[in-house]
Amino acid sequence: MDEHVVANPLALARLTLEQMHYWSGVMSRAQQLILEDVSAQAGKNFASPDLSRLTDPARVSFGFNIDALAETQADFWSSSLMFWQRILDPVRTDPRQAAAIPWRYHPIFDLIREIYGIISLHLMRTIDTIEGVDDKQREKMRFAVRSFTEAMSPSNFALTNPAALERMLETRGESLLKGLQHLLRDLSRGQLTQSPAGAFTVGEDIAATPGKVIHETPLFQLIQYAPTTEAVLAVPLVIFPPWINRYYILDLGAEKSFVRWAVEQGLTVFMVSWRSADQSFAGITLDDYVAAQIEAIDVARDVCSIEAVHTIGYCVAGTTLAATLALLVARSQGGKVKSATFFTAQVDFSEAGDLSLFVDDVQLDLVAALSSDQGYLDGRYMAAAFNLLRGRDLIWNYVVNNYLMGEDHRPFDLLHWNADTTNLPAAWLRAYLRDFYHDNLLVCPGALCVLGTPIDINRVTTPSYVQAGQEDHIAPPQSVWKITEHFRGPVRFVLAGSGHIAGVVNPPAVNKYRYWSSEEPAGTFDEFVAAAVETPGSWWPDWFRWIEAQDSAKLLAKGARLPGKGKRKALEDAPGRYVKIP
Repeated sequence: MDEHVVANPLALARLTLEQMHYWSGVMSRAQQLILEDVSAQAGKNFASPDLSRLTDPARVSFGFNIDALAETQADFWSSSLMFWQRILDPVRTDPRQAAAIPWRYHPIFDLIREIYGIISLHLMRTIDTIEGVDDKQREKMRFAVRSFTEAMSPSNFALTNPAALERMLETRGESLLKGLQHLLRDLSRGQLTQSPAGAFTVGEDIAATPGKVIHETPLFQLIQYAPTTEAVLAVPLVIFPPWINRYYILDLGAEKSFVRWAVEQGLTVFMVSWRSADQSFAGITLDDYVAAQIEAIDVARDVCSIEAVHTIGYCVAGTTLAATLALLVARSQGGKVKSATFFTAQVDFSEAGDLSLFVDDVQLDLVAALSSDQGYLDGRYMAAAFNLLRGRDLIWNYVVNNYLMGEDHRPFDLLHWNADTTNLPAAWLRAYLRDFYHDNLLVCPGALCVLGTPIDINRVTTPSYVQAGQEDHIAPPQSVWKITEHFRGPVRFVLAGSGHIAGVVNPPAVNKYRYWSSEEPAGTFDEFVAAAVETPGSWWPDWFRWIEAQDSAKLLAKGARLPGKGKRKALEDAPGRYVKIP
């Protein structure tokens, strides 16, 4: 290949006859890949959901603040004029800009980048000039425009991404063909790939902490892990992971596993492994998940012959744990739970962040339409929604690297887990979005009935440890903080570095991030932040010290503390069957 062509993608317009013949062959191979994929998909039946109910005749009436709009428009034209002056006066061009990679090849790429930046900025600024909309509607507009501008970035398209063009020429078109194969594969599976298939195996290099399944229902399996210390704390720990994904987010590789680390500290750990929903889950509601949590608590109490257990609820399972605690209080059974820990969980959804932007009547109808025929929502829809919250990192990054550049995915256990989706019971999901996100009923005394009993989380006195993520897009820290405003028992609040996942999965050995805590009483999240003390590294040791402070009694790790050796015999080895059900 001509070196000039490789160095300057725009020289494609001056290809020789021989080069044109080669690239025609590359295009023919690409066409063949597409035809083969179309042929393979032709025999499949794809059910289309009925979306006719989503036509909403209502229209939002709004106008613009003329003065603010005029100022924004004037600034837009001023920025545009300055840009053209710089383009027409190369002497004034920033040499760092001229040398920047990958926009170095030709002024046209710099032109595209500059225009995109100017338009994106002023689209966002224009939203602030709109009148007649409330704050939530304005945030929806911001989210929509931000998602649109991220999607329309020039780097997301082959012909406006010079790095992708250069890569295509360097590899003589092989990157183009490989990227096309990646794209067609993802289209066929209906999901964006973020980690290579087969890179991890459940039960071998993830979800591999030794243990036994000791209890099973149609909704969940309960795993008891084998002790690694001579003595264990008398009070066991029951963990409730979110059922939106697989439980092994807390049991990744040995160096990242919270479960393995907790066992090594001398805790008897029980883990709930939820089953992915199918048509038999059509009638599953909040009642069933609360009943499941109580059942798991009772099984652990029975196995260990102990009055109370420690509990952990992560994300949506933490929200449900709050409802469970409230129900136990209403039944005068609050003593079953020694302590409750909440990982990035919300109970008050008045400041629930970007995810709440997806929850209105139209979106609720969409959930109903997508799941009306089968009684459950395909987990890929939820995965797409969560990815959209961080579209630049979780969508467009992979579009560029894997589709345009033709790069292979890098093995990453956390992203493997992120793509290992579970289906959700449709009735429960609609009720959860409506009752919690939309109507915020959990904080209203008596507004929700669970298993026939009105509940009030403001009566919960269980000692609680509440962890939030500083950069959490799903459960913002100021929203998680609100647990402290409703519970009546002692609450320790800790703000961890990073977000919804990395803020939780942060083993001490890695010595990464930091956390903030305060021994001073705080009435608001801002007051907590002002008084908080920063500690480098993981918050896990702080949590374990708190757990020990609740009850430090120990006993030998024998008998019932060995999985399958107590009242419940082992049904199968961990991680069990449910975690592998699609």
